Amino acid sequence: MKRLFGTDGIRGRAGEPPLDRSSLARVGGALTRFMSRDGRAHSFLIGRDTRESGAWIEEALTAGIAGAGGNAVSIGILPTAAVAYLVREGGFDAGIMISASHNPYHDNGIKVFSADGYKLPDADEARIESMILDGEGGAMDAIDGARPGRSPDLIAKYHDHLVEAAGAVRFDGMRIVLDCANGAASEVGPRVFEALGAEVHSLSATPDGRNINAGCGSQHPGALQAGVVESGAVMGFAFDGDADRCVMVDDGGGLCDGDFIMFRSALALKAAGRLGPDMVVGTVMSNLWLERSLSGEGIRLLRTPVGDKYVLEEMIRQGARIGGEQSGHVIFLDHATTGDGLLTAVMMAASVKSSGASLSAWRGSIRPCPQILLNIRVVDRPELESHPVIGPAIEAARRRLGADGRVLLRYSGTEPLARVMVEAVDGSLTEKLAGELAELIRVEIGERP
Repeated sequence: MKRLFGTDGIRGRAGEPPLDRSSLARVGGALTRFMSRDGRAHSFLIGRDTRESGAWIEEALTAGIAGAGGNAVSIGILPTAAVAYLVREGGFDAGIMISASHNPYHDNGIKVFSADGYKLPDADEARIESMILDGEGGAMDAIDGARPGRSPDLIAKYHDHLVEAAGAVRFDGMRIVLDCANGAASEVGPRVFEALGAEVHSLSATPDGRNINAGCGSQHPGALQAGVVESGAVMGFAFDGDADRCVMVDDGGGLCDGDFIMFRSALALKAAGRLGPDMVVGTVMSNLWLERSLSGEGIRLLRTPVGDKYVLEEMIRQGARIGGEQSGHVIFLDHATTGDGLLTAVMMAASVKSSGASLSAWRGSIRPCPQILLNIRVVDRPELESHPVIGPAIEAARRRLGADGRVLLRYSGTEPLARVMVEAVDGSLTEKLAGELAELIRVEIGERP
């Protein structure tokens, strides 16, 4: 079992282990030694979002990298997907993104990419953890005061990559609202859509180091919904802090999540003969309507555990061209090696423009099953399915729902939370079963008052 890496890198409160300066220097040193097993010095590309802690975390990582004989180059504030793309384009040996995605400003984290732009597999993360926590690989020195180099030309490469993803489609005459979550998309997002000809209305694009994700972005789409309606826009997009997530708002203010994006994108790719195998890779969280609707179009939905890394691994195994998460991580494998919210927005805007149909008409054709997700703070993390009380309750709920619903219980990879998800055609039954399971978890393993 991994001890530092969660479902999406190392994450925690900035300034506290494992995100204090000394721990981060050890992380930088361990990553460098792990990547330098061939005996040569390696180079790292580092990006970050807008959190106030990002700059000193970058310095601490650079100190560890330099102490282990590596070199670091910073691209400053850019989305996570920019690091994944540019690590390949720039010929770097690995990439590091400093971000806690959709978490509040006081949290931070690091995500690591290999030279080919993919997140590290679990086995590599476990090996790096041993180097950090168990002292494998010897002592790790840090060079205090080491500063990363700079490469502003790489930013233009990522911008051009996004513009080119629209193909021959231009967005002239389209009014589009972008909620940048006061995060990594705040500058590059509006520039990309303006370069494609759109009239852009930007929301939450003035980061101050502490307002990232604060009542805005993909986790809080209300302002975007209101903004689209008030401005008469044809659509809007909301990103999270590092812009690897994207959710949409249609011209009537209706919210479209990652399931909707995958469904419409899969149909468009199939019509163009570019879907590859007739399949989409989602996660256990994707709504039952997506599975049934795709099946009606002759497309199979494969499910993985939560985490876009696991989605990507299954996509590569199966040869699938699109996959993602309900939360808005969507991977277009012909264009990117990870979820890219800005790429997703460009692809969807191009699809809407090409079709000539309104986004609200598209959205009106779907009927998601009622789905309830409840989070319960826990003090212990036993195996839920085999727990003597919780396990039988899960099985009883599944029997009650039959083929018309699903039950999923899992732990958060980054917080002391148990997550209860119940969905079913019957909304009242969905609510009842979710509440019963959540209360049972509170009684058995939840935090005490």
